[in-house]
Amino acid sequence: MNLPININDLLTARTVEWERLEFKAGWNPQAVLHTMCAFANDFHNLGGGYIIIGVEEDNGRPILPPLGLPATQLDDIQKKIVELGYRMAPYYHPIIGPCEVNGRHILVLWATGGQTRPYKAPVSLSKGERGFAYYIRKGSVTVRARHQDETELMSLAATVPFDDRMNRSASLDDLDLGLIRAYLKQVKSDLFRESVEMDFVRLCRQMNIVDGADESVWPKNVGLMFFNDKPSHFFQQTQIDIVHFPEGPGADSFTEKIFKGPLHTMLQDALSHIRSMVIEEKVVKHPDRPEADRFFNYPFPAIEEALCNAVYHRSYEIREPVEVRILPDSITIGSFPGPDRSIRDQDMRKFRFLSRRYRNRRVGEFLKELEMTEGRGTGIPKMLREIEKNGSPEPTFHTDNDRTFFLVEFPVHPFFAKAMKKEDVTEVTTEVTTEVTTEVKRLLDVMTGDHSRKELQELLSLKNAEHFRKTYLLPAINAGFMEMTLPDKPKSRLQKYRLTETGLALQKLLAGETRARK
Repeated sequence: MNLPININDLLTARTVEWERLEFKAGWNPQAVLHTMCAFANDFHNLGGGYIIIGVEEDNGRPILPPLGLPATQLDDIQKKIVELGYRMAPYYHPIIGPCEVNGRHILVLWATGGQTRPYKAPVSLSKGERGFAYYIRKGSVTVRARHQDETELMSLAATVPFDDRMNRSASLDDLDLGLIRAYLKQVKSDLFRESVEMDFVRLCRQMNIVDGADESVWPKNVGLMFFNDKPSHFFQQTQIDIVHFPEGPGADSFTEKIFKGPLHTMLQDALSHIRSMVIEEKVVKHPDRPEADRFFNYPFPAIEEALCNAVYHRSYEIREPVEVRILPDSITIGSFPGPDRSIRDQDMRKFRFLSRRYRNRRVGEFLKELEMTEGRGTGIPKMLREIEKNGSPEPTFHTDNDRTFFLVEFPVHPFFAKAMKKEDVTEVTTEVTTEVTTEVKRLLDVMTGDHSRKELQELLSLKNAEHFRKTYLLPAINAGFMEMTLPDKPKSRLQKYRLTETGLALQKLLAGETRARK
């Protein structure tokens, strides 16, 4: 099968969400045409989807062994699928892969998100029918777009996600066949065996990592991100910086390690470093029972999910790396920009991150096939399960009103907190979302160390002390970005204020965001 994914993964939906799968028991050209149109429109930027012909379904689940298609009809059906593509406006063609499952022949159509959306298709293939309509996916169903959906679909016209665009500053020579074959082998694709003798351009088209006419083929950005040794050559700051502050960011010593390379390799190397150098286990024995309690300073699966999401959802047009800061009492993972605006603040407070728009549909597709990130909307629940299982405090998500950055903070497990005594270990709770106001941003921007209230007012050119206290100082302290140097003596004339470790991480992110805008 000439597809960059294993058929068993499709039939079990291990790496592809059900929203991106459609099963057809037999050949129904009109139904196939409408679903092709819906996947081409890629309304939610999920990367299109797969149509599997010859497999019955029961409530969205395939019934195996498949019904199959007569072998004598396979060529004829494939020709008719090509003809259907010309019936769409503009015309569109999926990648077709015939394969055999349990001795039965089926056809798999890989209908990727189109480059020239929106697409429309004939409402009916009946003779004399001339009506056209736009089709989209709603959950696991193909539906005709209504007025509001049509309006939103029109707004997507000619807007192709950055990772799915052609890169005219590169060439085919920038795509590494060895990296491509290593990937195909890792995802157990049948295309791995065929790639030995396959024409390179055809292989890249099957992977959907190139575009353009045969006489002028250009790599897509996603191809360069995964199948070039140095993607940072094309997308500056495509890297993960891991900075370790063993004594806190205010100390003189710290270590920094930078990971570069193909996205999945860079991510795997960074995660391996965190697992081996950061993750620790503590065993607590009890005199009244033989079973010991085991805790990790941080639940690694939760850190893994957060870092994968940062690589998945960051913008590769902003020249800022993904940064991991290892602090004495927390780990922060920061990236630019913040969550999509379709994710409401109240949803974030309830740990619901179900977006209607995905920034990098193809990056997500490759990472899911590598099983490096969860399916749509399931990553945060997995993260929370692992945190609860380990008995760790809940994470804190930081962003601002303009969604210019996103910072995830994982507090250390209470048993590993140096300042906490064994008898003081209690349940720890944190606020989910912190709003970063313009005033707080200004305050963080001028902080360089320990400052008195008067010094801060002068730095901000503010004369009214009460206004400064209510609008600047208290919001920053309540959000956990600043703290008193003398917390036991809040009214002391020697009182000063300084940034917390979270505040320092946020300060650096905001400074990076400012540089990115210039």
